[in-house]
Formats: sequence, C-alpha cells, structure tokens
Amino acid sequence: MSTQMTKKTSDQLLDIAKPWDGDEAIEPTFFSLRAQMLDAGNTEEPLAVGDHLWVKIKVYAKGGENKLHAHPHQDHSFIVLDGEAQFHGPRGEEKTLKRNDGILLPAGSYYWFETTSEEPLVILRLGACSHDGHPDTRIMDDGVPKVRRGRDETFISEDVQYRDGAFYK
Repeated sequence: MSTQMTKKTSDQLLDIAKPWDGDEAIEPTFFSLRAQMLDAGNTEEPLAVGDHLWVKIKVYAKGGENKLHAHPHQDHSFIVLDGEAQFHGPRGEEKTLKRNDGILLPAGSYYWFETTSEEPLVILRLGACSHDGHPDTRIMDDGVPKVRRGRDETFISEDVQYRDGAFYK
C-alpha cells in the first residue's frame, strides 16, 4: 500500500470501501466539459447520470428555454461556462448570468431563460431528485405535468448547425 493511501485512509475504511474495479464496484463516472459550438439550434448532452444526480452540457446558438416552466421533483442548477444568459422568473424577475455565474432552482421554481450574447451560450446543468415523482417531470404553461425527455437522453434540435472545428473546452 502506498504512503499516500495510508495518510488519507484509515484501516477501518479500507476494510469496507469497495474498489472501483472490484466485483461489487460502485464505479465513478469521469467526464470532460467539451461541446461543439453552434451557429444555429441547440444541443444537450448528458455527461454523467447517477440515480439521484446528473450533469449535462448544453449549447444554444440563440434562444434558450423560452417558456415558463418548473420541475416539481428536481432541484437543478445552471452554470454559465461561456456566453451570457438572462433568466426570468414568473413575475417579471430578471437576472443576467455571465461566464462562471450560476443559478440554483429548487424544485417547483418557475423560470425561463434566453441567450443574450452574440456568441453561443454554453451551460452546465446539474439536476438532483428532490421528491417522490419522476425527476424529469416539468410543468409547462398549461399546468399539466409531463415528461419531455429523460436526464440520460441526448437532444439535438432540428435546426442545428455546427460551427466547424469550434469547441468549448
């Protein structure tokens, strides 16, 4: 056993901790923040999906999530990696987020957002289960809960145009 390991782990913990590659592995997911930039449309790519937490990278050439909605069974957060977005609340509230700014939306928070920069908006989206119920449920303007797509699904809009050789990384 390495000296590094003994400094950071007790013998008791080593007796119960499962190795990442063992028979009873609880294996981590490693990922990189990389996405192709766009001239049109939007994309959404899952980077890591667990039972209670998931991470996606999203790119918007323009637009955003332009209809007021809420996720009743999910706390989630957006972190702007590149570009700029304006988030809107249900009563006209507005907050502009720039690179390295973020927002945490507790389950049931109504919001929508739009890209406000000339360059594409690249955002990291983290979601976590908060209540009983399907975590991918959203309530739109008709008030009816629906599951649009799952947290482990990739989305590419029909109008997408990729920017050749340009990536966020």
